[in-house]
Amino acid sequence: MDESYSNFPTSHLIGSVPAVVTEEKSTTNPQAPAANLQIFPPNSGASTGSGYQTLGGTSEANGQQSANTWKGVFSVSSYTQYFNVDEDIVMNRLMSSLNPLSGDFFSKIDANPDLYGLVWVSATLIFVISSLGNCATYLMHKRSDSSSSWSFDVNYVNVAASSVYGYALLVPMGFYFLLQYLGSSASLIRFWCLWGYSLFVLTLSSFLLVIPIEFLRWTITLLAGAASASFVAANLKMYIQSNDLTIVLVAAFVLQMGLTIFIKMWFFS
Repeated sequence: MDESYSNFPTSHLIGSVPAVVTEEKSTTNPQAPAANLQIFPPNSGASTGSGYQTLGGTSEANGQQSANTWKGVFSVSSYTQYFNVDEDIVMNRLMSSLNPLSGDFFSKIDANPDLYGLVWVSATLIFVISSLGNCATYLMHKRSDSSSSWSFDVNYVNVAASSVYGYALLVPMGFYFLLQYLGSSASLIRFWCLWGYSLFVLTLSSFLLVIPIEFLRWTITLLAGAASASFVAANLKMYIQSNDLTIVLVAAFVLQMGLTIFIKMWFFS
């Protein structure tokens, strides 16, 4: 009985496990899927412009190229390179603006002109003349009438913002187009950088204009205006190739002095 049971075939019984058949797998089977690691979604190529893009690929190149076209004027990312300055660079350029006869400002900013002076030095000047202008007006009234009370004129902020930013934007632009018309290879970014940092000396002098002595105020105004105007004219001279264009330097000097006198008469009178 034991031998009969042992000889009974069990390969087709329910619950039985079939024997493992060892087969040699062919590596050249054309129907077998390739065991390569795929990245999903795959890159569909530079011609279509869609699908997976690698870092630094065609999408970045297209974005860089569009920044150099006229559409880049309306893109904020186009101007980030002009704020790529650290504290040491800014302080060096601020100190250079205090030397009215140096004339080497463009050589210092040649590799990296910035718009920090145009935006933030102008904003600082606006804040300073708005706040100190109200304080100076109060001190002058208090000196003549001891019963005068403090009042802040918010209109000072509006006038300061429109006049300073309007001057710092439009005047360099005007000289840029003028020199381009006259055949000079001028740079608008450099001009904005120059005029922006030229306002630093006016910011410092505004603190002294709080002193309620009119003669001293006018002396400080004329000295600060002459220093700022000389700084602009001395550096603008490198774009003047002929003595016939000396009127351009005179115009730059007069306009800078005009802004300084306007600040004195409107905010510190």
